Amino acid sequence: MLGFMWKYRTLYVISIPGILFFLVFKYVPLLGSVIAFQNYNLFAGFKGSPWVGLEHFERMFRHHDFLRILKNTLLLGTYDILFAFTAPIVLALLLNEVRLALYKKIVQTIIYAPHFLSWVIVSGIFVGMLSPSSGIVNVILGWFGVEPIYFLGEDSFIRTILVGSGLWRDVGWGTIIYLAALTGINPELYEASQIDGAGRWKQTLSITIPALLPVITVLFLLKIGDFMDYGFERVFVFQNPLNIQNSEILDTYIYKAGLKQLQYSYATAIGLFKSVVGLFLLAIANTLSRKATGESLY
Repeated sequence: MLGFMWKYRTLYVISIPGILFFLVFKYVPLLGSVIAFQNYNLFAGFKGSPWVGLEHFERMFRHHDFLRILKNTLLLGTYDILFAFTAPIVLALLLNEVRLALYKKIVQTIIYAPHFLSWVIVSGIFVGMLSPSSGIVNVILGWFGVEPIYFLGEDSFIRTILVGSGLWRDVGWGTIIYLAALTGINPELYEASQIDGAGRWKQTLSITIPALLPVITVLFLLKIGDFMDYGFERVFVFQNPLNIQNSEILDTYIYKAGLKQLQYSYATAIGLFKSVVGLFLLAIANTLSRKATGESLY
């Protein structure tokens, strides 16, 4: 074992920063989960805070808005998988059919550039576009005689806005992974299929998609692991008192309970619940994937 490590010592040295990152920022903070079972006092610390068992979890489930908040989280996570996960696959397949290299590069640059914008900037763009007084969307609707709509002020639109803004921001970035996987397909497979009379649609179904399946499976499993973690910032920047009924999720609720109301133990209990559910969903999806496709994370 020592001989093997010495032989590949350069790789082990290179991996040290990454290992330290996960230890310091991922594993050590897990020790703080203990406060979910305490009435944590900031001055008394872990040792001086009294233990309360599952009291905060019981309080969480008794909360009058918990089911609504959980429903919003699950719905947004589901919509994200249905649209935001599948869109990069479709886009990669379409770009793969483009033969003009310059046009392909221009399109790629345009669609993945928004990924580098913060959610604050993205929200500013969408708020401006959806403004009831000067937004381009309401201006176009006005051409057809439709009265101005305050999209961010209605519960019925907020989920569409959240999913749509995320799709616009990240669809191009996700496409890069699938385009990279497509470059690894042996061109001789397409040539052989052409000799057999297969058209582009048949080649996509028989060659391209099966070649992408391992990558799709792994990314899908990673997405399932983050199913409950929709993202605090992407929701909070669009949230207001008029749409909070359909936009309040576990992440924003944790922020309000933990940081604004200083209920550290209660907020930690909610976060721990969210993590356990995500781990449970990942384990189920990984097992089903291994049996159905032979691909899995572990």
